[in-house]
Amino acid sequence: MKSLAMLFLALSLPGSKVAAPPRLPVEHLTTQHARERGMWYMAESGHAVFCYGPVMLMKQPDGGLQHVATVCRGDQVMVPLKD
Repeated sequence: MKSLAMLFLALSLPGSKVAAPPRLPVEHLTTQHARERGMWYMAESGHAVFCYGPVMLMKQPDGGLQHVATVCRGDQVMVPLKD
């Protein structure tokens, strides 16, 4: 009877519950990366550049306008384009 009372007492305490085994992390395998959308442009320097942002018109110091591609590969924020 004493052992039955000890078993009941052990099971009724909050810290004595049987814990579920910890879950193992699930590995999510990505087989194909999402393609980043962008376009190739011809830079004023004659090189091809791949840019993600829009093409804009920027004012030049001499008063003219210059097409520039924005957010390009290679950490270039703006690349002047060949017209």
